[in-house]
Amino acid sequence: MSRSDVLSLYRRVLRIARSWTAQSALPQDTDTERKYIAQEARTLFRQNQQITDPESIKRCTEECEARIEIGLHYRNPYPRPSYLPPMGLATQKGRKLRAQERLRKQAKPLYLQSHDET
Repeated sequence: MSRSDVLSLYRRVLRIARSWTAQSALPQDTDTERKYIAQEARTLFRQNQQITDPESIKRCTEECEARIEIGLHYRNPYPRPSYLPPMGLATQKGRKLRAQERLRKQAKPLYLQSHDET
């Protein structure tokens, strides 16, 4: 992705934030959600500003596009949590905690990759 593609995606998120209306249609909810969308975009784009690896840039933009689509579809700007029981990925013999954490990270949906980092 080129710089102009990333900036275009950023502008798209900010336009969505300006035109966002909360599902409850209450003015204070709408204002809160608009601020959340703009602040989340600012935080994540600035956090990832120094990334130069094309694969990492592609992964970040795919996450952004997935969060946009999910947010527009469900009319909810907040990331949808993933529900995995604490030891839900263990085999019959069990695994060590490090292996569990690795598997849980691999099982994390695309749209939640940067959620724990903010």
